[in-house]
Amino acid sequence: MSPTVSREPQTSDSAQPENALEHARDFVKRRLAPAEPRNDGKQTPFRGHPVFTAQHATATCCRGCLAKWYAVPAGQALTAAEQAHVVEAIGRWLRAQGGDGA
Repeated sequence: MSPTVSREPQTSDSAQPENALEHARDFVKRRLAPAEPRNDGKQTPFRGHPVFTAQHATATCCRGCLAKWYAVPAGQALTAAEQAHVVEAIGRWLRAQGGDGA
């Protein structure tokens, strides 16, 4: 599988590596960690932030993808370790793209 290259413009805030990972932690906590996330399956836009692109590229965009690709059970809140694993996957993808996610 070839890596997906983001052509999204990056704001100066989200282009900073530490900010991208902080945003990823926040997005994961608010949008993925609950047992039944609001709008699950549609909560992660395809554009607007490098982390969103990374989430789709790493199948960490919704609970359905987490269940299918990472065997994370649906219907229960993500543990701190599971959240950290998701953020690490996002960070690895961002670094591989030559940018965010120090």
